Amino acid sequence: MDAQELYRRTVQAWNDRVAAVPAGAWADPTPCQDWSVRELVNHVTYENKWAMPLFAGSTVAEVGDQFEGDLLGDDPAAASLAAADDAVAAAATRIPEGGTVALSFGDTPVEEYVTQLAADHLVHGWDLAAATGGDTRFDPEVVAAIAAWFADREELYRGAGAIGPAATGTGEPQDDLIASFGRDPGWVAGQG
Repeated sequence: MDAQELYRRTVQAWNDRVAAVPAGAWADPTPCQDWSVRELVNHVTYENKWAMPLFAGSTVAEVGDQFEGDLLGDDPAAASLAAADDAVAAAATRIPEGGTVALSFGDTPVEEYVTQLAADHLVHGWDLAAATGGDTRFDPEVVAAIAAWFADREELYRGAGAIGPAATGTGEPQDDLIASFGRDPGWVAGQG
């Protein structure tokens, strides 16, 4: 599966879970320590907002702090869905051009950046679903593609502090992927 299709599918899965957040759940805790449901959704919205100027050739310095703070306003689901759809459209335009995007740690091939975004949407989609009692099962083909990509990057992510220590997996591919990103695949809302 190519990076564009992987990204599109993980964003759609994310959007499905955002649209299903119950009205009273926005302040609930998530598997991401210190983040409520709203803060988690704001984080992914922030990444999607950042993606658009980066795909257009802006540097991190040029983007600056324009996306800091609350990006969700009075309708968090609508704000998140719009940013996600805009980022997917920007990626679809940018990926065929190839080249690199300027990230904080240096120039990165555009397909690598898109795959990073896809992985973040999948893992945070699981976080969101677990926190809200939603559907925590993802397309096995997507899970396998992210797992194959992440296998060579896990220690780099951990060493950079982007993820915590690996949790214990179950031998099931999705659970093992979630555990490799530092989440307890058995995390249950109200017990985490």
